[in-house]
Amino acid sequence: MSVTDAPPLAPAPAQEPPAPRKASTRKRLVPYWLLLPGILWLIVFFALPMVYQASTSVQTGSLEKGFEVTWHFQTYWDALKDYYPQFVRSLLYAGTATLLCLLLGYPLAYMIAFKAGRWRNLVLVLVIAPFFTSFLIRTLAWKTILADGGPVVDVLNTLHVLDVTSWLGWTEGSRVLATPMAVVCGLTYNFLPFMILPLYTSLERIDGRLHEAAGDLYATPATTFRKVTFPLSMPGVVSGTLLTFIPASGDYVNAELLGSTDTKMVGSVIQSQFLRVLDYPTAAALSFILMAIVLAMVTVYIRKSGTEDLV
Repeated sequence: MSVTDAPPLAPAPAQEPPAPRKASTRKRLVPYWLLLPGILWLIVFFALPMVYQASTSVQTGSLEKGFEVTWHFQTYWDALKDYYPQFVRSLLYAGTATLLCLLLGYPLAYMIAFKAGRWRNLVLVLVIAPFFTSFLIRTLAWKTILADGGPVVDVLNTLHVLDVTSWLGWTEGSRVLATPMAVVCGLTYNFLPFMILPLYTSLERIDGRLHEAAGDLYATPATTFRKVTFPLSMPGVVSGTLLTFIPASGDYVNAELLGSTDTKMVGSVIQSQFLRVLDYPTAAALSFILMAIVLAMVTVYIRKSGTEDLV
């Protein structure tokens, strides 16, 4: 029999691919078990207090007779109408302090990321050194720094800086304490590390070869900063400004210790309504109004910043 006359061989049966192993139920639940403590923490210490404060804001009554949920939304309008100057003042002070933190923090973060060399760790420790002391002590120290007749005030008077700030309404003559300038100085100092650290983290991630490439293309240092460094550091800028502006807008310690009755921020009003006046619905309504305003501003800011990559 020739090869051509041989019957064709039957095709081998197709082998079925091995069935994929099903992940065990226990392995699938591991990520959820790991997330459970954080979720419980958010529920107990964030969600539940928010719900309680929301119900408090629509209550009526007094501490003696008790409060009752009557869905009195007029409290929100009354709070905004009576205390809108404090809202405007809080946003103005927080915005000014945030801008000053950015102007002061960006050069320092740039120096740490690119110029500090072996001194980098030491400078970073110096940046976070204020956190080693109490927030209250740091703020009280500024009462000594800005005291009348002190060296800081004398230098500002010599340079005629206080003449300009007095004309702008930020100081009163040669006095700095109990003025808007003192409050802004306290806010800037206390929240400056929150600006520097995100900026440093963002700048430190930039590949140095990009700067070399810009130099090879005959870009000047100013052009390199404008076209390369600053755009790539925008996540740090956005993160730093948010970490500075949000807590600064609700701060009351600096306004209480360094300011006066004319520099009260909305945080001071909330604290007074809760602890002194004992008007809990108004205090809760003020808190939610401030949260809504800041949330709206942050949402618009993030969208306009052109970056979603936050440090």
